[in-house]
Formats: sequence, structure tokens, C-alpha cells
Amino acid sequence: MTMDPRLARKLLFEMVRIRRFEEKAAELYSAGKIRGFLHLYIGEEAIAAGAMQALRPEDAVFATYREHGHALVRGISAGAVMAEMYGKAEGCSRGRGGSMHLFDAATRFYGGNAIVAGALPLAVGCALAQKMQRRSELTACFFGEGAVAEGEFHESLNLAELWKVPALFLCENNLYAMGTALERSEADTDLVEKAGSYNVPAKSVDGMDVIAVMHAVQEAADLVRAGNGPCFLEFRTYRFRAHSMFDAELYRSKAEVERWKQHCPIAAFVARATHEGWLAAGELEAIEAQVALEVGQAVAFAEAGTWEPVDHLTRDVYTERAPS
Repeated sequence: MTMDPRLARKLLFEMVRIRRFEEKAAELYSAGKIRGFLHLYIGEEAIAAGAMQALRPEDAVFATYREHGHALVRGISAGAVMAEMYGKAEGCSRGRGGSMHLFDAATRFYGGNAIVAGALPLAVGCALAQKMQRRSELTACFFGEGAVAEGEFHESLNLAELWKVPALFLCENNLYAMGTALERSEADTDLVEKAGSYNVPAKSVDGMDVIAVMHAVQEAADLVRAGNGPCFLEFRTYRFRAHSMFDAELYRSKAEVERWKQHCPIAAFVARATHEGWLAAGELEAIEAQVALEVGQAVAFAEAGTWEPVDHLTRDVYTERAPS
């Protein structure tokens, strides 16, 4: 196949950007700069990088608590994301959401949701609003395979198909919902079949291949935009790091993790792009330098950020009673 070198560079840039940003976040968490929970996306970068290429600025995006990569590719600045994880007022959620609750209305990025499957009903509601207002955009909802075991998944797909809303369901199946293997939580591990039981068009995709992801999401998005109702895509992927920074990771072997690392989406794309001539000599080094500068600036921005004043504690929580 042929590919515009500019697109190849962009795909690689976004994957490297996610990887290096998250590696820095893990380092800062260990140093006590970032508190609370931290769920890393390392190993799954191809999904966010590829899927976002098929989405438009006017589309709505919902994600899970493993959403740093989605937020960055969607357009939220690295500084705003890092400051949010620091808990600084300059963060995209004013420092109140932290790692799991990134939000930015300007880019139509509606979370960052900490509850497993919690974003699915919200996405269906958003897509229903788009349909009722006869708007041309769609709603994309990213979630893990653990969400498929939740009632919200089944309710959401049923209503989405029943109402024919413009929803794109994007399941990132990394095989372990927290610390539970898929076959230990699902009586039927065929997730495509589950979506298909609601008459939702469904397909399984190699989530470690950024080009496969991009093309699959583009095809599904075209179907949704044409008024055919929702689509479901399962991305077979794998996280190289533990579920969270608190995870002892006793549920899988180191040998298994190392085997999956041989399918690193970044290394695989570099090899292919170099072979096909999509990347010029020195392109990867230039991208790494660009990303290092951005990540360094993001950390400096977060370090220089300000804490929210204590007298703002009840802001956006309570409202003053209007004078009678």
C-alpha cells in the first residue's frame, strides 16, 4: 500500500508522544509529584493514534480512566494534562479530576470516566442528542473489555441500535480487566458476537497495528455518518504495564508480557514505514527530540502551576440561593 509520508509521520509522532509522556508520568508518580491513581496506556498507543485520525473536530469523544493518550491525540495540550495530574488549577479539569477525569469542552473530549462502563450511557445520550438536532457529527466511546460484563454495555448497545443513534463503540480489549483474565469474567469471550446480538455491525481489529485501526475506524465512522446507526469495533491489544501503579501484577507471567512486547505498535510501524519508504532517514530521531521537548515543557508547566485557593472549595459543588 501507499501512504502520504506526512500521515505516516503524524501517526508515529502521536504514538511516540503518548509513550514518552506516560513514561514520564510513571516517573513523576514514583517521585510523589502525581498522586491518586495512574493507569498507563503503554502498549496500546496504536488505538488512540489511529482512531482519532478518522474522527472530526465536531465529533464527541468519551473515554475510560486510561485516557491520557486519547486526550493528547484529541488536542488537549500536554501541559494541561500534566498539570491536571499534578492537581494544579491550570489542568484541563482545574486540578479537580486528576488522571482519571480529563475533560475539555473545546475539543469535545467528555472524559475520562472512572466507573467501568460509565461512559457508555453518556455516549448514547450524546449521540441521541446529535440525531435529534439533525447534526452531522457522531459520538465515539472508548472502553475496555471489562465494560462488556457490565449491564450498561448491554443497555447502551440495545438502545443505540433501537434508536439508530450515531454512536461508535470502540472496545480496547487488553485481555485483563484490572487483574482478571477475559476467560475468567466472560462465559463467551467473543465480544464481536455480543455486540452483534443487538444487531450492531461489529468487527475485530488488530489493535497493535495503527494502520489497521485507522482504516477500520474510518470505515465504521462512514457507516455511522450515513445514518445506519451504531457500529462496534473490538481492538485486540495488550498493555505492557500493570493495570495501575498500585497493581502487583500477579495475574500474568513476565514471559507473557515479554511475548506481547515483541508486537510493540511503535516498533512495528517504524519497521514497516522504513521498509515502505514512508519515513526518511533520521525521522524517528527528530520525532523523539520534538516529543522530549514537549514533555519537558509540560512538566515545567505543571511544576510552575498554582494550587486552587481554599475558598474555591465549594465552587461548582454548591450554588448560592438566589435572593428572594
